[in-house]
Amino acid sequence: MSQYKIIFTGPVGAGKTTAINSISDSPPIKTDAAASDMTKSRKAATTVAMDYGIMNLSGGEKIHLYGTPGQERFDFMWEILVNGGIGLILLLDNTRADPFQDMKFFLEAFDKFIGETGVAIGVTQMDISTTPTIDDYHVQLKTLGIKPPVFAVDARVKNDVSVLVQSLLFSLDPGLEEEA
Repeated sequence: MSQYKIIFTGPVGAGKTTAINSISDSPPIKTDAAASDMTKSRKAATTVAMDYGIMNLSGGEKIHLYGTPGQERFDFMWEILVNGGIGLILLLDNTRADPFQDMKFFLEAFDKFIGETGVAIGVTQMDISTTPTIDDYHVQLKTLGIKPPVFAVDARVKNDVSVLVQSLLFSLDPGLEEEA
């Protein structure tokens, strides 16, 4: 039985906890604490260590899902969580002031890990803010010299998150059969 590990990251409020909750086949473990500082203007609680869930695939394989804290002050957890990971899901909140700056920040912060594995990007909150568009993200990524899969996702919708995970898996190994 194979076991894999995928890391979810992104800024505060991008939907990491929600995404893991929507696709985990067991009740996820969360390490939320009351938000302080500027985070409390976006939400009441925030992840301080990690979120954890499991996706069961056909054939008994499991994908362990780890969500990082979004706040930079908890970045020491990022390095711990990527250890043994096979890829990164970057969630970006389209309603934030500068989602491209967020994207560049997280791509740089996880550059070494992404270089050894891969990344897929999910843009949340596009139902609230339709700009920038997915095409705008592709243009920005082209200037950075990378072409990861990028999708509009609703982190609350299991199928949206599942498609994002599948796109990451297919980008890592295009020969994979559809299992998830």
